[in-house]
Amino acid sequence: MAELHLGDALKAFINKSRLKNGIRAIQIEEVWEQLMGKTIAKYTDKIQIVNQTLFIKTSVGPLKQELLYQKNAIIDRVNEVMGEKVILEVVIS
Repeated sequence: MAELHLGDALKAFINKSRLKNGIRAIQIEEVWEQLMGKTIAKYTDKIQIVNQTLFIKTSVGPLKQELLYQKNAIIDRVNEVMGEKVILEVVIS
């Protein structure tokens, strides 16, 4: 039987489970303020990942518009922080 480190076993389990997107969303939420700044983080209500699409929810109209202009930058920043191509699209609502 092959030996696995605990960290490797957990990564393999997460990659095969439905928890993967939820865990990634939590990881993104943890660094969201560093990525986007305090003001944007303060008015972001919810972050969710579904099939490599990042859903960002905010109730502030001007912030929605600003985030729409920054879609490509958001994708690049998130993928850079995550160390892999996690996000392909961003939807702001």
